[in-house]
Amino acid sequence: MLLFVSQEPQARPGPPPGAAAAGLGPAPGMSVCGEAVGAGSLPSELVVHIFSFLAAPDRLRASAACSHWRECLFYPALWPRLRLSLRVSPAERPRLEFLMRKCGWFVRELRVQFAADNYPTGGGGAAAGEGAAVAGDGEAPPPLSPRWLDLLRTYLELVLCVLSSVRNNRNLQKLSLFGDISILQQHGTISNTYLGKVDPDGKKIKQIQQLFEEILGNSRQLKWLSCGLMLQIVTPTSLSSLSNPIANTMEHLSLLDNHIPGNTTLITAVELERFVNLRSLALDFCDFTAEMARVLADSNHVPLHRLSLLVHSVSIMHKSLDNMPKDENWQALTRNSTNLRVYIMAFDVKSDDMLRILKPSIPLERIHFDSYVTYVSGAVVDLISRQYDKFLTHFILMNDVIDMSAFPDLSDNRNEDPLVLLAWRCTRLSLLAVHGYTVWAHNLIAIARLRGSDLKVLEVTEESIEFDQGELADQDVDPVHNFIEQVSLGLGRPWHAVMDIELLSVFTEPTRHFYREMQSFSEGI
Repeated sequence: MLLFVSQEPQARPGPPPGAAAAGLGPAPGMSVCGEAVGAGSLPSELVVHIFSFLAAPDRLRASAACSHWRECLFYPALWPRLRLSLRVSPAERPRLEFLMRKCGWFVRELRVQFAADNYPTGGGGAAAGEGAAVAGDGEAPPPLSPRWLDLLRTYLELVLCVLSSVRNNRNLQKLSLFGDISILQQHGTISNTYLGKVDPDGKKIKQIQQLFEEILGNSRQLKWLSCGLMLQIVTPTSLSSLSNPIANTMEHLSLLDNHIPGNTTLITAVELERFVNLRSLALDFCDFTAEMARVLADSNHVPLHRLSLLVHSVSIMHKSLDNMPKDENWQALTRNSTNLRVYIMAFDVKSDDMLRILKPSIPLERIHFDSYVTYVSGAVVDLISRQYDKFLTHFILMNDVIDMSAFPDLSDNRNEDPLVLLAWRCTRLSLLAVHGYTVWAHNLIAIARLRGSDLKVLEVTEESIEFDQGELADQDVDPVHNFIEQVSLGLGRPWHAVMDIELLSVFTEPTRHFYREMQSFSEGI
């Protein structure tokens, strides 16, 4: 379990001038603990004050000095923010229970990420990806491995532990929960059949949902609520537990869960009317309707600054795009929210659907494509570069293809490469990451020269880069060395292609990357 505390340690004041000469410093041989004079005899208020100057790891080590210091470790003022990254493992539970018992009742900001180290297979069952797939009509879902079922069982227990510890915390201002184990984006959602095996009567799921509503109902200072891919923790009735005063003052709301069946949504336009002070919003794209855009464009609502939208093929399959905002709705929204910026994450979405979704008036700043079955067409990239040239800063293009020898080429049948045009038109572009699409070496050199040092991040995998036959035929120049040198000169800094795709978190953990970036995007108002 990893613990991150965002409170910055302050500079510890030194002793006053002449303290040593005046005999105010510690005497040689002074006892550290257990004597009448020493660290163990310091008042609790002073120990807490000393701890406040220390970073979290140093504070934990210092608490081992004696039992008195250990008692002072969990003083509320020392832990206003708690950030946990939990492996879904039974070994985590005792430590989590101890920490939440100590801090859950007073912590003001709580961020928890639940994630498995991997998705286990074996035991005669199907692979995790296959087990997570949505069964077609009349089809029995493939079996999950016993280890996968144990993983789900442990996940439910850890979620219950966290929620039960903060149920009566009225000081809570920020609550952020992320559970990547609930969604295997490349294969769809976990079937209720599997949940029935680990929670036969649905008691734990109901208890989790009730605890979540209880937390919302008891909150008195909540400003930030973020729940991403948490396996049915949020229901369409959850937000009704918030009192009107809290809903009226909420500044950030994030509800991302494509496990919700059919046309059910986690929030309606009518419910959204209560959130008049909302400055940041994150939703499934199919839940963000034209009526919601009209609510946010109303003059009674404060200007919206950040909007993050998750477009998933599973959601599009079960829900309709017919209710999505039209271009006139985006125009009205941007008139009321002149500083609005949009972040879109598209999982395995067909190019035809993307061409429908990408309205000209969207102030699109970041877009992230992640594909497993489909792939993005050159027409989509070209449309993005033409429509969002004044806003776009981040462009991520990932394709998890099995056949590494045949990547799609965006420049096929085109006079100009769409990625080069993107770099030329989008003058604010600062991040470009590509894997699973053919990127010609001379085009990558052109991109580096066009954007120069303003392109802060350029990540292209080695297997995505192709060379012209003419470049390879030149015996006087090493084409790879020359290519790297030219890109480095264009960027004004040393550059190398990504050699190991497994080190690229945007590829290996796309949902976690999106959620982390969405949080940062929303906080950067």
